[in-house]
Amino acid sequence: MIIEVIADSVSDARMAQVAGASRIELISGALEGGLTPSYGLIKAVCSLRIPVNVMIRPHSRSFCYTPEELEIMINDISICRELGATGVVFGVLTDQNEIDKAALDQLIEAAEGLDITFHRAFDEVTDQIKALRILQTYPEISRVLTSGGDEKAITATTRLQQLVKESEKSHLKIMAGSGLTADNTAQFLAKVRVKEIHIGSGARINASFSHSIDPEKIAAFIKIAGCLN
Repeated sequence: MIIEVIADSVSDARMAQVAGASRIELISGALEGGLTPSYGLIKAVCSLRIPVNVMIRPHSRSFCYTPEELEIMINDISICRELGATGVVFGVLTDQNEIDKAALDQLIEAAEGLDITFHRAFDEVTDQIKALRILQTYPEISRVLTSGGDEKAITATTRLQQLVKESEKSHLKIMAGSGLTADNTAQFLAKVRVKEIHIGSGARINASFSHSIDPEKIAAFIKIAGCLN
């Protein structure tokens, strides 16, 4: 199982790597849901051995972007490639909370050759099955990060398993995230057969982004995943 861990510093990323995490989602602004980190931070973290997917999100107001903001995102993607990132993480919606296919086309073109995650903008769409079917038409997108439309993944197990089933015959993977902890993940994975999970505060001391990553918590997630394989 892939265990992706959010990092917002070099020390976080290094601890996640040593603890055995599969991949880093590198962000800034954790309390705003994640924003694009600085180029210096991207360069430093990408010098580690662990794969790094970088958040591409210029603001936290919405997932709707102006042409100027899209140009910024495209430039950020280009710089991520130059700095050695494995992939990028983004999501774009229309004012009607549907997938913005025109904007998505531009970002995917810019991200050619990079691993792509469509992030939790997906949790704000009006129809997740419809949105998933749209995203399945893009072979460049590897996965969708989602909590099933709820604030926490653990309360949306029925919907998440429905999304997993809907994705089984496509290339697109469902990565579950939001609110997963070492205490609830075994229960969650018994109900939702995902192959990738996304860990944020659940990997940190006091379950808070105000504190650093706790390697023992990452080890606990790895043990749980290993027991279910």
